[in-house]
Amino acid sequence: MNNTTIDYADFAEYDRRQRAIERHLMAAFAGGMVIGLIGILLSGNGPQWAAQIYDPYAYLALSLAVGATASGFAWALVTTFLAAVSALVATMGAGALRGRDVLQAMGSDAGSLNWTLILLVGLGLLAYATHRDDGWGDLAAGAVGAALIADVVDRATPGFIESEQSFWPGPAMVIGLSSLILVLVLRRNARARLRALALSVVFSGTFTAGLAVFVTGWVPLSA
Repeated sequence: MNNTTIDYADFAEYDRRQRAIERHLMAAFAGGMVIGLIGILLSGNGPQWAAQIYDPYAYLALSLAVGATASGFAWALVTTFLAAVSALVATMGAGALRGRDVLQAMGSDAGSLNWTLILLVGLGLLAYATHRDDGWGDLAAGAVGAALIADVVDRATPGFIESEQSFWPGPAMVIGLSSLILVLVLRRNARARLRALALSVVFSGTFTAGLAVFVTGWVPLSA
């Protein structure tokens, strides 16, 4: 009787896990569709600062949320890819209905679209990796924060790639502070949070310095 009870309990737990995975897949798909549709409707209709915050940060937030709530690494890969693709497809479809070119609706070419997919899926996988309680989890959280902060610096600094002076200072400060808060939320204790924050600062500083060198063409005099 005890063995039968254990078997039924295991089956019930397996069924709950499967249903949770199904709900997660559907939520990722639906979330991507909603994010994409809202993005194309907001483009050109709302205030510029709102559109700049929404695109790309709503898409990045979707990938982070989907990856962080996945039940395994493989499912994080599948669901973040599904969310990213559904968001892009919704954006292109809504843009086509409004008479816009498919790639024009995304504001990029085919190559940039591929990199966008890689970035969204990569962030989702990093968000899942923050579940770890060791240094790799701190590294993943730091990399997430650094990616967001570096993107803010890229957009808000005059002279950098795709810089928009109108993005500064309000939206940049909002996203920058939100990125730091996100790093804290992704870790579960004070030491891990401090390590993740330090890694975010180091990674984002290194990227920003490299970007400045690339844009300005500056090289050390000792070179």
